[in-house]
Amino acid sequence: MTVSGFGIAPVVQPALSHNVLDALRMMISTGRLQQGEHLKEAEIAQALGVSRGPVREALIQLANEGFVELRRHRGAFVVELTRSDIIEVYTLRLALERLAVERTAERMTPELLSQMDAVLERMKRVDDGYEAQAVTRLDLEFHDLLYKGAQHRRLENSWEHIRSQVEFFLNARNDSFRDFLQVGYAEHAELRDVLVQHDPQLAAKAIQSHLEGAYQRLLATHPQE
Repeated sequence: MTVSGFGIAPVVQPALSHNVLDALRMMISTGRLQQGEHLKEAEIAQALGVSRGPVREALIQLANEGFVELRRHRGAFVVELTRSDIIEVYTLRLALERLAVERTAERMTPELLSQMDAVLERMKRVDDGYEAQAVTRLDLEFHDLLYKGAQHRRLENSWEHIRSQVEFFLNARNDSFRDFLQVGYAEHAELRDVLVQHDPQLAAKAIQSHLEGAYQRLLATHPQE
């Protein structure tokens, strides 16, 4: 990608390294930096208006998070999604989200229900020309509310830790399977209807069924390694 291709404003003080990290993480998770793409320190630094030091620190952190692969004598590359990556993120997400919906089912409020309905209404208005990134944002906005409703700070923090990776995977899934009009609104509306029954066990079964569909579709694009 060329310097002008980043399409993002230079980052500024304070917390320079953190800002660079956020900018790069966002570009990877949304697909603006493609899987396998070579991330050149000098080019990124120039595009973001910073020195190479904060870029290097950000790339090391992104490697720790699983977004970047550091290759000796070759530099940094955006990771290419593997079957093992999909399995690990799915199983972790399922464990977190099962707890989230169990607690949210017990704590549903009219305010939270109204917020979910607002997201569902926007999902309903998605048309055939949708962009993968746009429907991924809607999907994640709904799931953010599941964690908010759980009223469990450490659980929300754990979700924030993997959210960008989930976004990365969902963008890949929505690029490969153009079926959001068929399953996006319907599946999330079903989750909403289960949650208002205030039944934690039923909610846990519903979230497992919901996540399993996307998981299997994504696995289908990655044969056994």
